[in-house]
Amino acid sequence: MKIQALTVGPLEENCYLVIDETTNRAVLIDPGDEPDRILEALHDSGATLEGVWLTHAHFDHVGGLAGVLRAHPVPVHMHPLDAPLHARAVESALGYGFRIEAPPPADSDLAEGDRVMVGSQSFSVMHVPGHAPGHVAFYDDSVVFGGDCLFAGSIGNSEILFGDRKTLDASLQRLVALGDALTVYPGHGRATTIGRERETNPFLLGTARLVRLKR
Repeated sequence: MKIQALTVGPLEENCYLVIDETTNRAVLIDPGDEPDRILEALHDSGATLEGVWLTHAHFDHVGGLAGVLRAHPVPVHMHPLDAPLHARAVESALGYGFRIEAPPPADSDLAEGDRVMVGSQSFSVMHVPGHAPGHVAFYDDSVVFGGDCLFAGSIGNSEILFGDRKTLDASLQRLVALGDALTVYPGHGRATTIGRERETNPFLLGTARLVRLKR
């Protein structure tokens, strides 16, 4: 499996191009902005796009969706509890002074325990709300695409519309239980591991308070 991270947009969101090298099939996770850059990376990879997976529907994670789908009309997978965020993505972006194209609707509902495929590679879906009501993570036995739940040295912001800190804390405990060896590919910032965060992340250790916004 090949994973290419593309940091896009003014909020420096991480979009991931995930390629099953056995079949040369690919998915995009959270195409948040700069669809032309994302499409160029897909073209350069030579892989065939077969779907888009959304960890959640905040505007910085769906802002490039329309542009991607114009070139590749593939199914979009999203948890239905994030439909209100998806519907207000353009409005939310304007509230931060940004403009995005309205994201097309999702085609398929994700749920806890689902398995999603890219080529021959299988990932499980974990519902991890708290930052967003329909937030999910995609994981296998070596990696987890955690969106804005867990970051290197930080956690997602729960002091936002539809956020809830107690719910987020419960979701974080579930993520940590996946195992120390898993590499975490977050929605913002550098990759890390569950073990590193379990041992050093002040928000998991209870020694810090969230002081900056994360979306």
